[in-house]
Amino acid sequence: MLWSLSLYDDGLPAKMKYKNTVTTLIFAIVILASTATLVGIFSDNGQGPYSYRSIRGEIVNIYGKGLYQHMSREVAIQGIAQDIVTFFIANPLLLISCFFALKNSLKWRIVLSGTLAYFLVTYAFYLNMAMYNVLFLIYATLMGLSFFAFVIVAATFDLEKVREKFQASSALKVAGIFLIFNAIAIGILWLGIVVPPLVDGTLYPKTLEHYTTLIVQGNDLGLLLPIAFVSGYLLLKKKQPAFLLVPVYLVFLSLLMIALVAKVVYMGVSGYNTFPVIFIIPAFAIISIVCSVLTLRDAEQD
Repeated sequence: MLWSLSLYDDGLPAKMKYKNTVTTLIFAIVILASTATLVGIFSDNGQGPYSYRSIRGEIVNIYGKGLYQHMSREVAIQGIAQDIVTFFIANPLLLISCFFALKNSLKWRIVLSGTLAYFLVTYAFYLNMAMYNVLFLIYATLMGLSFFAFVIVAATFDLEKVREKFQASSALKVAGIFLIFNAIAIGILWLGIVVPPLVDGTLYPKTLEHYTTLIVQGNDLGLLLPIAFVSGYLLLKKKQPAFLLVPVYLVFLSLLMIALVAKVVYMGVSGYNTFPVIFIIPAFAIISIVCSVLTLRDAEQD
């Protein structure tokens, strides 16, 4: 079984072959992610902005420059904003958490797992949503490396020991409630985009632009939000897996929310109306980070 594998075995020296595997995967992720983000941030080739009529007859403003030149302007600048967060925050956090996780720290193993989840989800989205570009194989490789690194690190946890560490944590209980609320709130937001066109018969949301489908909303509604909701619910029921799922998800959500804040700020600077998300997203980001810090502090207490 996956959970029976041992990399650290809490308190015992890590097995060198797994340490080497994890370290190699992490360095490969950082190198490739640095390449992808720097190209996304600084590339500037292309004809410049132009209008395009989609197959559904909608006029879409195309970014027209750099790596994301064939994407709509609104989505392209969000991609650049996330590249900045990935390069300056997620990459260093991945290296730092790997360093301390290999020293047998439960707290940093949780941070490492959550950070790897961020990379996995980020490049799964890039692979499926970004218009085909020269970095396609790098996106695919990053998604694969992040997946296998996440699985290996996840296999190092002893669920019973994690439960014993967190069972008295009031911060974790608050975090579980927050994850439930977050899942419901974001779910309602996305349904507000998808459902009205289904009801009035227009079918296609305006945010679809010239893309084939709503990748972010679909993955959130079908996978990420249910994971958040179920993790929070299981924690309130004091089920063993939730004592690991919730703190890992919190770290992942904190990084994701920081990226969303960067996207909203970049959109505001670029002239888009960001009300009311300019207040909602930073509030969610702050709550996520505070819950993560308090929960991880409990992980180090005897």
